[in-house]
Formats: sequence, C-alpha cells, structure tokens
Amino acid sequence: MEKITQSESAALVAVEGLKKYYPIKGGVLKRTIGRVKAVDGVSFEIKKREVLGIAGESGCGKSTTGRVMLRLQEPTAGRVLFEGVDLSRLSKEEMRVKRRQMQQIFQDPYASLNPWMKVRDIIAEPLFAHGIGDQRERTDRVREMMEICGLSEKHAERYPHEFSGGQRQRICIARALILKPKFIVADEPVSALDVSIRSQIINLFQELQKEFGLTYMFISHDLSVMRHISDRIGIMYLGRMVELAECETLFECPLHPYTQALLSAVPVADPHAQRKRQILQGDVPSPANAPAGCAFASRCAHAMPICTKERPEARQCGTSAVACHLYA
Repeated sequence: MEKITQSESAALVAVEGLKKYYPIKGGVLKRTIGRVKAVDGVSFEIKKREVLGIAGESGCGKSTTGRVMLRLQEPTAGRVLFEGVDLSRLSKEEMRVKRRQMQQIFQDPYASLNPWMKVRDIIAEPLFAHGIGDQRERTDRVREMMEICGLSEKHAERYPHEFSGGQRQRICIARALILKPKFIVADEPVSALDVSIRSQIINLFQELQKEFGLTYMFISHDLSVMRHISDRIGIMYLGRMVELAECETLFECPLHPYTQALLSAVPVADPHAQRKRQILQGDVPSPANAPAGCAFASRCAHAMPICTKERPEARQCGTSAVACHLYA
C-alpha cells in the first residue's frame, strides 16, 4: 500500500489505502475483462482548518478521490476516517446524517444547479432534506448565507440561467455552507470561470474558511491557484499520490521528477526570468493497464531498472513525502 501521510496533529480526515477500480465489460455476456484503476492506493491526512490541495493532470484520479471520500461512490478498497469514524461502516441513514458535516462544490456551477428551481429554493434544499428548522428559520438562514456569499436578497427569486458563472458558483457555495459543514471538497471550483472572476471566488473561499473554521480539500490542475490557497499540496499521477509537501516547499524544492516537470510548465510573470522547461516524452500509461512498478517510469529521465519492476513506497524527506526510488 502506498502511504503518504504527515500527522503532526489530529486529523479531521484520514484516507488509508483508498482504491477505486471500474470494471471493463466485454463480450456477449458482458463479463469483466479488466479494471480501470482510477484511484490506486492513496493515503493522506487533512488537519482541522487546513487547505489540502490535490493537483495533477486530467485523468489522474483527483475528482474520483474526492467523490469516493464523501461516499458519493463506494471505494473498491481502503477506508476514509472522518473524526475517527470509518465512513465505509456507516449505514445509508447514518451516512446521510454525517453528510451534514461534509459537502462538495462541483466544477460546473450551472450543471450542478436545478434550472427549474429559484435560488432561494436551491440554497434551502439541504435544510429540507435534513429536516432542519421551520419555514421562517429556513428563510432567515438562506438570506443570511446569501449575504455572506455576496448575493443580494433580490437574487432569491431568480433562476440559475439569469446569473453569470461567478454568481452561480456563489450560489453553489451558499448551498454547501447552509448546513454549516466542517469539511468541503472543492472540485475545480474556478476552472469553468473567467480569469477575472477566479480571484474573487478564491478570496471568498479564504474569507469563509476564516469565518467558519472550514477544512478544504481543493482539487485543481492550476498550480498558481493552488499556491495561493493551499497549506499543503499533494501531486497525483495515474491514480497514485507521488508527492505531498508544504506549499512553499513544493514550489521551491520539488522532489519527484513528475512534480519538477509539472512546475516547470507553470507560467512566470517575469519575462526575463530564465527557467529550463522539462518536456516529458511519451504518453501517460493507461489506467486499465497500469505499470507494475512506478507509474511514471516510462516518461522519467531518471528511471532505473528497479523503477519498472517495483512500486516505490513513500519516504519522508524533510517535511516532504515522496514516492520515488531516487530517494531510497
């Protein structure tokens, strides 16, 4: 089991050996002929009031990890502990109650909003689902949350299509916060927005964290956004966590060859800055036929014979944890 964890203090969320495999069906009888290893044995912890960023290229398993953590999808193996409680052991009713403390904000704010519902009903829906408060209390709470998220009272009677992308995302954030959760999975919440709006939403996330003491898992492929909001960053590749480090440590001293290549592609504001770009050769291996050894071995300039045979275990290097044979 690949384990990357840093536990200086009690964790709000602990992920242990999490796997999510999807069956590949084939033939006349639709038998299982293979498996897509979307998440392949990741482990990490998220401390209270921390922002853990999860980064990596498209298809690396970031979003699947978030969904499985909240049991929106069932894990193939491993477990997720929330405040010490194993979520996989909870019944459907117990999990429904537990979800009051865990919410998700999705990537596409329009697709995640019901176009036939008014904004006040969208934001109040979690309160109805959990039977919280009477009509007056719900109305007051919706009004309060809209104000906190930068929406005016006149917006309450409108429909999602009447708003801009940034305003729709504010509605999604208000809906997620209406239950006063402790933990939020933000799945690329700004990638569908204009660049001019992104900073406003990121700043809103930070303000809400300070006001409500929230813990975030912030999923993105935009490393500049991650650097702005995250306390620690985990880098995923082909369903595996290859490096986990403090934010500034990761940017100043990346250890894993994939992390180094990823950071070399981040644009720099200074046009005179000299930086060597690391161009990766080859294609990402298929998650349906994942390598037996290191997932990055076929594209790594530092690959050794052991890399294609043995999967690297995570090792602590200073404040960073890295899964690479170079640090054995």
